[in-house]
Amino acid sequence: MIKKIHILFVLVFVMGVSGFAQEKLITKANEKYDEYSFSPAIDIYKKVLDRGYASADLLKKLGNSYYFNADYEDAAKTYKRLVDEYPDEIGPEYYFRYAQTLKTLEDYGASKEAMAKFVEATSDDARATAYKDEQDYLNDIKRNSGRYNVSPFQYNSPYSEFAPSFYKEGLIFSSDRDTGNFARYRHTWNSKDFLDLYKVNADSVSKGTVIKFGDHVNTRLHESTSTVNQAGDILYFTRNNFKAGKYVKDENGVIRLKVFKAKMVEGVWSDIEELPFNSNEYSVAHPALSHDEKTLYFASDMPGTLGESDIFRVSINEDGTYGTPENLGSVINTEARETFPFITSEDVLYFSSDGHPGLGGLDIFGTKVANGRLDGNVMNVGEPVNGRMDDFTFIFNEETRGGYFASNRSEGQGADDIYTFLETKPLLIDCEQAISGVVRDKISNEPLIGASVKVINENNDEIMSAITDAEGRYNILVDCTQGNFVRAMTEGYIPSEEYLGKSDGEPKTIDFYLERDSVTAGFGDDLAKLLQLSTIYFDFNKYNIRKDSEIEVEKVIAAMEKYPSLRIKVNSHTDSRGKDSYNLWLSQKRAESTVNYMVKKGIAKERLDSEGFGETKLINQCANGVKCSDKDHELNRRSEFIILE
Repeated sequence: MIKKIHILFVLVFVMGVSGFAQEKLITKANEKYDEYSFSPAIDIYKKVLDRGYASADLLKKLGNSYYFNADYEDAAKTYKRLVDEYPDEIGPEYYFRYAQTLKTLEDYGASKEAMAKFVEATSDDARATAYKDEQDYLNDIKRNSGRYNVSPFQYNSPYSEFAPSFYKEGLIFSSDRDTGNFARYRHTWNSKDFLDLYKVNADSVSKGTVIKFGDHVNTRLHESTSTVNQAGDILYFTRNNFKAGKYVKDENGVIRLKVFKAKMVEGVWSDIEELPFNSNEYSVAHPALSHDEKTLYFASDMPGTLGESDIFRVSINEDGTYGTPENLGSVINTEARETFPFITSEDVLYFSSDGHPGLGGLDIFGTKVANGRLDGNVMNVGEPVNGRMDDFTFIFNEETRGGYFASNRSEGQGADDIYTFLETKPLLIDCEQAISGVVRDKISNEPLIGASVKVINENNDEIMSAITDAEGRYNILVDCTQGNFVRAMTEGYIPSEEYLGKSDGEPKTIDFYLERDSVTAGFGDDLAKLLQLSTIYFDFNKYNIRKDSEIEVEKVIAAMEKYPSLRIKVNSHTDSRGKDSYNLWLSQKRAESTVNYMVKKGIAKERLDSEGFGETKLINQCANGVKCSDKDHELNRRSEFIILE
């Protein structure tokens, strides 16, 4: 995917990763390593699985680890093995997650099969009901599609045209048509010919022809994305950092983007000045004026940005000064790219994003921001405006219902082309359900401050997110015309989620109680508990490790391989049946048997110790003379792995 967005944003944003951040990550990893911070981690469980030891429990945990980390390809492989090999040991939730991963990978046939098994396994789940009511979920995802009649812009060329903006009776747009070689500056910033602004049908001079826009506006670097006031005498536009005829680089050698303002004076664009919130160290670009001309929207990677680039807005004061730029927040902005804003006369903000759920690359979205609102639904405008490639620089006239956008789709003439459209049906935005609640630690019941609560659609795409406040509370809005997951997650805890089907929009409370996914180990801790091992049982009157327990010992071995300085003591126990002296001997043999198994698997003997306790540490009431079931007695025939250092 090579297009102007790479030149105008990706290059300047991606290069902002600092060595300091890398060092911080390495330090954090080292701290976790030194502290023996054990978790049901992917590396440990995968290592055990690769050695040929499998169980339903292991595959569940490994599959979930991939799933919650958005590694859907490995999640699908793991869930497939789970449902194929252990169909009687899993609940319907795993069929559903398997179906979700397959759908994300566009294996729709297999996804439907897995979803059908999910429906068979449950009768009272809202997801099953919704699936029965409407199994053609692909059309549901694209419910906003088919609302536009799209045709190519008649002034496209074999080169690149994009960034249309309304100007008088025509358009301003950006193009490289005079360079004769678009590829020449695709990989370098040293060429003299870059993007310039052009106009068409804007006045009697240029009617029906394309000419360059304003001799004083275009330079030998990039100019793009513009917006003009209704009087047509104030222009905001994007340009590379260019001063006194020379380009300016940041400390990393990157030429950043800035927004400039120009005034029409006696028929000439002049008094060009950069806006005061520009910087040599970050980019400010793609301006868009509100209908009342009191607010300027733009995109930037300035401090406070949530992702690669965010949408911001700033007030324009009556005296021509500016307020403080405001990030539009986590409902509109994501961890990825939000860029190319446009605001309509009815306060609908359109922008491009590859962080919100889309059809591929950058897609165009709309959301209402009337009365300062920033928490409304963000809606994909659907096909044919959006497609598998990048779609961006969308502008729209609410009165005529017509507009323009750019795309790098394959049927175009150049690298990017402008398309014109007529909207035949309004974008549906206003079906919202307010969700609120508290995120807590499951054990302590303490509120979890700063936890993320994300809304995930049925295609496993994140729609929006919120952060819990000082009381662990969150508030979000979901689209009540479709099913969504509400997922709570924070570092050090296992994510939890709840599914919400289509609704009438009534507010709903969802509280989450998260379990820790790691526990910092120390002297005397039981590694079996930290690794969430199933109990390692022994058959009655025997001390060899049972086949169904080998996989649990393999997890301990994998952990010891990961932490070479770790030493443990194996404690073994028996039930109360038999003589006390015999049970003491038997338990010692069981402890030694466990150690011997681990030594044969490559763990140094000096890192292991063992002790048998016989029946002296029963965990239930099944003492001598007490009648208990075989199952109750089995609970006492166990091994523990106590950390020595």
